[in-house]
Amino acid sequence: QVQLVESGGGLVQAGGSLRLSCAASARTFSAYTMGWFRLAPGKEREFVAAISWNGGNTGYADSVKGRFTISRENAKNTMYLQMNSLKPEDTAVYYCAASVDGYMSWPQQERYQYDYWGQGTQVTVSS
Repeated sequence: QVQLVESGGGLVQAGGSLRLSCAASARTFSAYTMGWFRLAPGKEREFVAAISWNGGNTGYADSVKGRFTISRENAKNTMYLQMNSLKPEDTAVYYCAASVDGYMSWPQQERYQYDYWGQGTQVTVSS
C-alpha cells in the first residue's frame, strides 16, 4: 500500500557528508512514524534514527548522535537523513521505514515496529 524509495547514497571520503531522501507514495505519510535503518556487511540490520509523525520527536542510535539529523517534510511526503562527519563504519545500505502503529516506547528502534520498507540506498565511506 505504501511504497518507499530511498535516494542520495554514494561514495564519499571520511569526514564528508551525504543527504539521504526517502520518498513515500502515500497521502497519509504525515500519520506515520518514520525511521532509518542500515545494514552493513556481516552485520545485522541496525537502527539509525526515527522521527515522529509531526517531527516533534526524534531519536538516534548512539553511534550517530551529533553527526546525523533526521527530518521530514510531510507536504512533500519525504523524509531525510543528513549525514555529516561520515566514518568508514557508516558504510552500509540505508533503508527507510514507515510505522503505521503507535508504540509507547521511543524511539521506535525495532524492525517489528515498522510496516513498510524501501529497497535501500548504498552509502560507502572511504578512508
